[in-house]
Order: sequence, then structure tokens, then C-alpha cells
Amino acid sequence: MDVISKREVLHFPGFEPLDGAAHRARYERSAKQSAAVWNYKVETGGLTITDRDAAFDVITSGEHWVTQSRIHMFPHDALVRHLRSRSVPGQFFAGFRSAARIIADGGMYQYFRHAWRFGLFFIFPFLLMVLGMSLSATIAFTPLGFELPAVHLLWSGALAAAFFVFAFLPFAERFYTLHLFADWEMAVALGRMDRPEFTRWLEECAAAAREVLMRPAEEYVISSHSMGSSVAAHVIGMLLEREPELFARKRVVFATLGSAILQCALLRPAGVLRKRVGLIARCPDIFWFDVHCLTDAIHFYKVPVVAACGHRGANAAKMVFIRVKQMLSRQHYEKIRKDFLRVHRQYVLGPDIKAPFDFTLMTAGPLPASVFAATGYKEIPVVAPGRKAG
Repeated sequence: MDVISKREVLHFPGFEPLDGAAHRARYERSAKQSAAVWNYKVETGGLTITDRDAAFDVITSGEHWVTQSRIHMFPHDALVRHLRSRSVPGQFFAGFRSAARIIADGGMYQYFRHAWRFGLFFIFPFLLMVLGMSLSATIAFTPLGFELPAVHLLWSGALAAAFFVFAFLPFAERFYTLHLFADWEMAVALGRMDRPEFTRWLEECAAAAREVLMRPAEEYVISSHSMGSSVAAHVIGMLLEREPELFARKRVVFATLGSAILQCALLRPAGVLRKRVGLIARCPDIFWFDVHCLTDAIHFYKVPVVAACGHRGANAAKMVFIRVKQMLSRQHYEKIRKDFLRVHRQYVLGPDIKAPFDFTLMTAGPLPASVFAATGYKEIPVVAPGRKAG
């Protein structure tokens, strides 16, 4: 088997308020976990931040091999902060407006049609907030139920407001409710492509990605997690629209992890994104595999993303299935299994034990990234020396 000695990695993370430094710190922690499990050495270099991306070097080594990878992070923390910078009422309005647009654009129907758990994920934060507002309204109008004078609405209204702000909102934030409101606002923006700030940001990402793909390397890995998969699909598609020869004669692997491309692409106005998915699927120089996990409710489990975007005649992204409980100790898995967002993040986090999938090995190890598309629930990759990639 080939051993990769030099690799360029473009990683598009999920919807989290983490900047490049935070993503590097997470990667370093995960890499140390992976190295301890697989018995190899790893060194994570310092962070270099430019106007377009945040990058750092990772060197892994074993008995007879050394692999150098340059990891380029494309975080969208600035957009997350922008969406979360409004007042709480402003976030409420923006969130419910996004929900209305998704319903009007046919998104909710398509979510339940393709992946009912994702449909529940969509409606959950909005139902939770409706419940909170209903309880607050009940408190506010309690005096009228007891036929008390209207003046009593002054104290009951104050009590209702206090309940909502100091009791219900902290409870709701345990489920990341306002964060999810912002997530759905970004999903609408990436689907409709009608907001200039998002368009400008995608252009900047495409320019940075082009520069990375021009650098010499034996392998180019484009990895994405959750919402980042929609961003990656836009960026790769933009490059294919303009310079398809950029990918020619290169070993390019596109790995989507817990992908939420269909979160945006199933909206009726998302024709641009669906077209770009088709361009990626039809590009002979890109090998695309799509990693799924049964216990992760925040993706489209077993749904063929290319076909769902209307490209039934194109090459399908190869579906790869993993199990989170195979990656973690029993105690660790029991601790996180009820936290749906924590389970969803495990794709890019370090393992406790050897497993068929390992994010660090895929992006910085000696094996070609495509190896992880060939593994199954029980097939463990062999991290061993081999011949140098040709």
C-alpha cells in the first residue's frame, strides 16, 4: 500500500463558534489521543493565520515512515458570531423567519421524507421555544383566569418575563436552542444564496482553496463536517465551474462527515448548490466518500446525497458507515450518548480505542485517505510501513 509523505488538507468544520486557534487546539488534542491509541508519534506545529484561512503543520511518524500534512482550516466563526450578535428578541425573530422560509421552500417536507430524525432535529428548537412562550403567556394571563382586575396583569406580566428570561432561557440553552436558530439561518443563506456577506465569504474560501490546490503534494484531502459540507460543496463547485483543470492529475479525496449538504440543498431555491454537487460527482479526479453513523441524528443517514440532489446518473458518493461506540470506551460512550450534538462532533474528535475510522489518521496519517472508504464496521486499518506513493 502507498505511504503518503506529503499531504495538503482543506477542512471545513461544522457550525461552531470556534476560530482557527480553537480548531487547531482541538485537532492537537485529538491527534494526541489518536497517536496514543495507534502507537505513532505526532507533532502539531504553530498556527499561521491569513485573511483567508488558518493553517498549521502536522508531522506523524512510525518505525519506517514520516508523513507531513498541512492542515488548512476554513472556520466560519465570524459568521456564527454575526448571527448570534443580535439581541435575544432579534435572534428569536431571525430564527422563526428562517423556519418559515424552510417550510415554504419545501425543506421540512423533504427532511421528513428522507430522514425523519433530521426532521425532528429541525422542529425541536422551535417547538421548545413555543412551549416556553406558551408557559410565559399562561403565567402572564393567570389573573384573568381568576377574574382579578386587569391591574394584576402588571405583576403577572413581570413574573412571566422573569420566568422566561431567568428560568426558561437558561434551560433552553442547555439544548443550544439559540445556536440552532442561527444554524438554520445559515442553512437558508447557503441554500438561497441571497445574502452578499455569505457570497463574499465563499469567494474568499474559494480563492484560498485554489492556492492550496496549487501547492505540490502527493494527496489533497478536502474534509468537511456537518454544515461545513455545504460550504465545501459550494467552494469545490465554484472551482470546478471556473477551472476544472485545477483538479486534473491530482489525487483528491473529498470526505464528508455527518454531512448536512441536504439541509441546504433540499430547499427549492438551492439550485446553485445542487448543480455544484453534480459537478463534484461528475469530476473524475475527485473521489468522494460520505461517512454516516446510525446514532447521529444530525445528518441524512443512508440517504444518497448525489441522487437526492437530482443527479441520479452521476457517480454516487460512496457511503461509509461507522459506529461511535466502536471509537470510545464504554464509560465514555455512556457519558455522551444522550448529548446529540456531542455525538455529532465525534467524527472529528480523537478515539479511545482502535476503530475503522480515525479523523487524524485520515488527514495526517501515512495511509491514503481513500483507505477509510474501504473499511467497514469490523475492518481496522493497518498503520504499517509500505512503499512511497508514486
